[in-house]
Amino acid sequence: MTRVAVLSNPDHAGDASELKATRETADALGLVIEHFEVRTDASFDPAFAAIAQSKCDGLLAFPDALTNFNRQKIVAFALRRRLPSIFGWKMYVEAGGFMSYGPIQHDAFARLAVYVDKILKGAKPADLPVEQPTKLEMAINLKTAKALGLEIPPGLILRADELIE
Repeated sequence: MTRVAVLSNPDHAGDASELKATRETADALGLVIEHFEVRTDASFDPAFAAIAQSKCDGLLAFPDALTNFNRQKIVAFALRRRLPSIFGWKMYVEAGGFMSYGPIQHDAFARLAVYVDKILKGAKPADLPVEQPTKLEMAINLKTAKALGLEIPPGLILRADELIE
């Protein structure tokens, strides 16, 4: 893999920082990043057409509400184009994406509930500390890997938190 298509919603609050970190990491790995923006449900097909015309041989989609609601469409496109795909949330792998590595959503939502509770009890949001996830998980869809003709190294399989067949 040499060129990775990054699909993201620039209107998402974390998009700029995620894209910056992705570009820095890609540079260190000798990968080229091509960014494709989606802002509405209707913008996915034009973005997919542009990715198909590019020389990208992998797909990374940043998770947010828009890409989450369109994850089936994203996964189906990646499979049609035979692009290995990686995501930040496991739900994309459960939908047929190749691999994910990121925070455990259930834990993140539980922490969010704690914040809501504190705010409802009078805490000022600006006074609450920003928390980073403490647990990350890796999920691999073995069926998708097989469909893409990818051989997954045994060490990676052993490190995966979940294998989806």
